[in-house]
Amino acid sequence: MGKDFSRTDRVAHQLQKEIALILQREIKDPRIGMVTVSDVQISRDLAYAKVFVTFLTVDEQAPTESLKALNEASGYIRSLVGKAIRLRVTPELTFVFDESLTEGIRISNLVSKAVRSDDERRGEDDKGEE
Repeated sequence: MGKDFSRTDRVAHQLQKEIALILQREIKDPRIGMVTVSDVQISRDLAYAKVFVTFLTVDEQAPTESLKALNEASGYIRSLVGKAIRLRVTPELTFVFDESLTEGIRISNLVSKAVRSDDERRGEDDKGEE
């Protein structure tokens, strides 16, 4: 029987938790704002990590500015991760905007709209039969 979780999965999960804590407590850049770490994909040799993030912004600020600020701070974040997690090599971090949340909201809105129009059509059909 194989392992339930590979080492890369365990390290990626630990990285996700540590990076989320660091972004919440240590990073004070106003360009970043509220950020959520949604996933971490790590290479098999644990040298590179792709960190997927979403931004909770009040206004329609483009995520590119926040993403640029995160990638500029990736060296500092990497050093803090290296202190928090005991690894032989601390992975090089690359931050990527995760569009799955916005895409999920868009699809949910489309489904709601289709259900609403279907309900309206049924209401019109019921009135026509009376």
